Amino acid sequence: MLSLVLALSLSATDQPGVEFIDDVRPIFELVTCQATPSGLDATVVDTWCTKQKRRYERFTSKWGTKANAFLTPHKPAGLPTTLVYPFGGGDLMSALQIFPEAQEVTTISLELAGDPRRWKSLSDAKVLKKSLKVIADVSESTLINNDSVSEEMSDAQRGELPAQLSMHLMGLALAGQEPVSVRFFRLEKDGSLHYLNAEDIDALDGKKARKLNDEWKSPDFSPAFANVEVQFVPKGQPDATRRVHRHFAANLANKKLPPGLMAHLTAKGRVTTMTKAASYLLWDGGFSKLRDWMTANTAFMVADSTGIAPSVWKEKGCTVEAFGKFEKPFLVEAQNDPHVEEVKALFVDARKLPMRFGYADGTEDKNDHMVITKCPTSRKSGRK
Repeated sequence: MLSLVLALSLSATDQPGVEFIDDVRPIFELVTCQATPSGLDATVVDTWCTKQKRRYERFTSKWGTKANAFLTPHKPAGLPTTLVYPFGGGDLMSALQIFPEAQEVTTISLELAGDPRRWKSLSDAKVLKKSLKVIADVSESTLINNDSVSEEMSDAQRGELPAQLSMHLMGLALAGQEPVSVRFFRLEKDGSLHYLNAEDIDALDGKKARKLNDEWKSPDFSPAFANVEVQFVPKGQPDATRRVHRHFAANLANKKLPPGLMAHLTAKGRVTTMTKAASYLLWDGGFSKLRDWMTANTAFMVADSTGIAPSVWKEKGCTVEAFGKFEKPFLVEAQNDPHVEEVKALFVDARKLPMRFGYADGTEDKNDHMVITKCPTSRKSGRK
């Protein structure tokens, strides 16, 4: 395990791998509406950005600022600056708003990052307009409702812009950050990361990545672009200390976990975690490996009702506190789950919540709710 820990701690300059920042920087400028890259139709971009900027402003004023102000007093001293966000998709947006102190962020979901090399084909105005619509559609639910829509995420696995990576870039911009390094990697069986070199990428060109949800459309890009690492700094401060975001494309069900993923996560030691809009999968026995890792290694967690059931946390000596209101799950298929009653009971005397977080509940009122979990610092992590 020591060799794995050392491998994970290496800086960008210590690791091989093709650097894609020159392709990603124009995408960053485009999807965050900071500039129109040379060769693209400015009228199409301006029209798209007029609407998209309003969404960014709404996200910051109605969600980001409120969420950060609300959560800050609840964070314990010595909060781990390593954040793990399972079922997180492209939602670096929420992660950096409520955990601006995070130095390393890991998101894990069914969505693949996407190929950043294809943006140059956007010189065709019609292709540009269509591609920007895909990005607007896939980001709309997160920016406005603070959750995600599976159908839109499926559609976004195709196209000229890398949808998940684009959402990550939006998250950086909304937090006042910018990318300085972008590389893609393969997860090895021992949990270490292999950063893809030119030979690796060339060998996979012409192949199509495998979809991780049987009901979704298959990606139309190479499997080389499934997992991405983005290093970032405050905007305009290129020499500042770099922070790291890694996105793993993975099915988190017990039977489909990628070899090495749990070893990679365990090597991080105690972490901060979050999840939302996770389809109540953490209530399911089929996701027990991830759940067990989270309960063994989490110091502090923020979730909606789709997080881990309160009784499971309490068995680990952790405290669970509810905010907002919850009467029943948003998803009909979860409404008869045995955990519903204990989650409802948790909210009987819950304090107010000033913003939405993930799913609303399943009532007509669509109640906003949040669960905060704190675990004792003396508790041992799952790291060996």
